[in-house]
Amino acid sequence: MTWNDDAARDLMSLGGRLALLTHGEGSWVHDDEGRRYLDFLGGIAVNCLGHAHPVFVDAVARQAATLAHVSNYFATPGQLELAARLKRLAGTGERGRVFLANSGTEANEMAVKLARLHGNPDGRTTILVVEGAFHGRTMGALSLTPKAAYRDPFLPAVPDVVTVQRSVESLEQAFAAGGVAAMIVEPIQGEAGVVELPEGFLARARELTAEHGALLILDEVQTGSGRTGTWFAFQREGIVPDAVTLAKSIGAGFPLGALITFGAASELFYPGTHNSTFGGNPLASAVANAVLGHIEDEGLLDNVNARGAQLRSGVAQHPLVAGTTGAGLLIGIRLAAPVAAAARQAAHERGLIINAPTDDVIRIAPAYTIGDAEVTEFLTLFTAALDAVAPSTKETPA
Repeated sequence: MTWNDDAARDLMSLGGRLALLTHGEGSWVHDDEGRRYLDFLGGIAVNCLGHAHPVFVDAVARQAATLAHVSNYFATPGQLELAARLKRLAGTGERGRVFLANSGTEANEMAVKLARLHGNPDGRTTILVVEGAFHGRTMGALSLTPKAAYRDPFLPAVPDVVTVQRSVESLEQAFAAGGVAAMIVEPIQGEAGVVELPEGFLARARELTAEHGALLILDEVQTGSGRTGTWFAFQREGIVPDAVTLAKSIGAGFPLGALITFGAASELFYPGTHNSTFGGNPLASAVANAVLGHIEDEGLLDNVNARGAQLRSGVAQHPLVAGTTGAGLLIGIRLAAPVAAAARQAAHERGLIINAPTDDVIRIAPAYTIGDAEVTEFLTLFTAALDAVAPSTKETPA
């Protein structure tokens, strides 16, 4: 059944669909009309092992044959293994703790509650966020997202969320005003167009939160689980936060999110303050353990860094490319003209899946497993797409 208005009659109208995909393998997906696409968006930074990877498929099949779900009255071996693995990869030390949720938005909802538990006893209720942030679409996470088009239809939002500009000066002014319970910030703002924070911003945020007794909570839903070439983006900055949220690549396509706490922040939640029916179920935990274990065993973070550098170098050759942002395999390609949407469409027509989060940025987030063949094909298709939309430099005849 081809995707069209008739085919969409049973779904809520919350956005268009580009095609009706039926199956995939590696970095390639196919639609119902037999077209093949090179997937360099990866389900928006999710499919870190590509599609139908044997490690993913085997983990699902094996666990589904034993236990898929138990209530949160019980724990399972895979859940405990995953929590210990995440603590080790994040470097929390013994005091660290992990809560397993179903998505990044849910993890960020829990981060709001963590901030409240920390600040409420002292009457500190302000949560700082950064301009351009995106933290999710449920009411708490949406309240952290200062984009009017997303948030305004659902006002009033959760109160006492204050937006700071992307500057150390704005950050310092916000803390000087007092009452800050926590700051929640993405190390790289994916939905804003793969925007990097100014040099020293996160380090200063760590200093200020510590000085003012506030929590530093990092939203690594998009940057975590190796996407930027280290297990967590904060490890590139040389800082240690009080908490981290993550999702997306942690399950390589299986829905899973997590909140990881460090030090004293690990002691704020107590029975009754939070829980989840499906969070950390045996199936999700088994998949995440298999995925993260495979990334680690195969040294795929080295490939993330190497292929990221290769892609940056390759796209820089096109005259329409003004530069790149991001790290590892979360890459923003800045265009010299506001033609990102047209470039995305041109790429789709040529069999390449990319994303245009802003009018002058293309975002790519391919699988960690890509090699020379995928990089070469991407550069061929992407160059053709840019050529198709590049503004003409020819002089108009008199």
